[in-house]
This record gives sequence, structure tokens and C-alpha cells, in this order.
Amino acid sequence: MAAIEAVLFDLDGTLLDTAPDFYRIMIELQQVRDMSPVPFEALRTRASDGSRAMLKLAFGEDIQELHLEPLVREFLQLYETKPVASGALFDGVPELLTHLEMRSLPWGIVTNKPRYLSERVLESLELSERCAVLICPEDVSQSKPSPEGLLLAAKQLNVRAENCLYLGDHQRDIDAGRAAGMITIACGFGYLKPDEHASDWRADLLIHRSEDLPQFIGELLA
Repeated sequence: MAAIEAVLFDLDGTLLDTAPDFYRIMIELQQVRDMSPVPFEALRTRASDGSRAMLKLAFGEDIQELHLEPLVREFLQLYETKPVASGALFDGVPELLTHLEMRSLPWGIVTNKPRYLSERVLESLELSERCAVLICPEDVSQSKPSPEGLLLAAKQLNVRAENCLYLGDHQRDIDAGRAAGMITIACGFGYLKPDEHASDWRADLLIHRSEDLPQFIGELLA
């Protein structure tokens, strides 16, 4: 394995357990409409699919676009106000980031989350100054699974793509990392669907528990 010069992460479902905040907002939207709450575990499996998919789950897959768009706007406005009120970094992530920084290894994020929301999240977590690079859809012509964002991150960090680790909890993350020539790590603790298996994504490495991240990555850097 090549010498690791940087570690890149997907955001939601990899670094950050965002599902509790998504659920908090969804329950609020449903309560004001006198609706029964959607089950948390059902919503969690849709967390990587975006606000529209989660809202369809909660309000009905056959909801008309005319009614869906206002819900999307309301959901995003509430999320932007408090993006990290219920969720938190996954267990093991704070220790991992500290370990990387102690070794003077830059870390960054390549996400399909819009920049205005990603920056609000980093501000809320007090990670803005620590994150060496943040690549969002606005920075590229194609989002993941295109490798464009990952290659741009490596370029901005002035490291070779093949010397980067990329961690993600979705098939598109691994596809993007493989296409970029990076060392890919599938995070089986993220937002997988019931019939989905991270072992099927053809990542270079697989981790099932976020708590194991510091030791897992530490051994790769040894």
C-alpha cells in the first residue's frame, strides 16, 4: 500500500451521524400536520438519499411535486438553522481526527451536500479551521460517483490521489474513490439499506464499527 499523505471522508453517514437531526426535523414537520411519526430506522436507511427521498418516505411516495417542493424548502430551512442539534460525530471520529492532526496528516471532506449546509455543519462542530479541504457539488461539474471532487481535493492538498484514503458509507463513494485511484474504505456503520452490504462495493478495505476507526486507520499509517 502506498504511503498515506491525506485522509478524505464523505460527510453524512461517515464522519457525522446526521440521521438524528433529519429525524428531529421530520417529526416536527409531521407533528404540525397531525401525522404519525415515521419510524427512525426507516428514515435512517434513506438518510444518504437526500431530503426528497426522506420526505417521500414520511409523506408518501406518491406525493405530488407541487406539494413536495414546499416541504423540501421547509425541511432545509429548519436543518440549516440547527444542523447538529441531535446528531454528532460518530464514535471514534474525534479521536481519529486528533490522531491525524498529531501526525500532521491533512484531512478533508468530499461530499454531495451543498456547500452552505456543509459549512454550517462544520461551524457547528467547530471543525471549520481543522478541515484542510472541503469539496462540495458547487466546486465540480459532476458530483460523486464522479471522481472529479476527489481529484480536486488531492490537487488542493498538493498530494497524489493514490496516496489518499477515502472513507464512505455509500456505493457512490467507493466508486468515486476507485475511479480517482485512491485507497477506499467502506464504512459499514453508515446509512445502509436493509438489503445492502458494504462488502459488495469492492472497496479496498471494510470497517463495520466507527469505534474501531482510530486503531484501524492508525495501523494503516504505521
